[in-house]
Amino acid sequence: MRKQINNGLDFVVDKLTNSIENVNSGDSFPTEVSLLTKVELKKITQTNGWRFNWAKEIKVPERDIFKLTIVNNPNIIQGVVSLEVKPDHVFIHLIESAPFNIGKNKTYYGVPGNLVAFACKLSFQRGGEGYVSFISKTQLIEHYVTSLGAFQFGGQLLVINTEAALKLINKYF
Repeated sequence: MRKQINNGLDFVVDKLTNSIENVNSGDSFPTEVSLLTKVELKKITQTNGWRFNWAKEIKVPERDIFKLTIVNNPNIIQGVVSLEVKPDHVFIHLIESAPFNIGKNKTYYGVPGNLVAFACKLSFQRGGEGYVSFISKTQLIEHYVTSLGAFQFGGQLLVINTEAALKLINKYF
C-alpha cells in the first residue's frame, strides 16, 4: 500500500460548544463517538460531499475511524476522525465535519472541537495523559493555538498537552 502524505489538517474550530449546537436555534444536543463501521462508509463518500476517502483510511491497520452522532440519532453522522494511538499520545490523521456542518449554511457548531476533545479523552484512557498531536496547514497554526490551546512543537506539528486536553474534555464531556 502506498504511504499517504499528510500535508496538514485544515479543519476549522468554529466554536467550542457543549456537545454540538444548532446554528439557528442555539439548542445543544448530546453526542456520542463510536467506531465507524464498514457499512456506514457508504454514507461518507466523496460523491455525497465528503472531502476525504474514508474507505481508504479505514484500511490502514493502525488507525481507528470514529464517527460523531447525536444521542438517539445514530444514523446521521455529524463528523469523522481518524486516530492512531501511539505509546505516549494520540495522533490525529484526518478530521472532517459532515458536508452539512461546513460553511456559512452549516447545521451545527462544535463538531471539530468535539472530535478533538474525544481524541484527548482517548489519550487519557490509553495512558497518554491527554496528549494529542497533528500536522497543521501552516495558515491554521495560530487558529489551533488560540482555539484548542495547542502549541507548536516544530514546523507544522502541533501538540495539545494535558492542561489543554482537560479543558476540551470538560467542555464536551
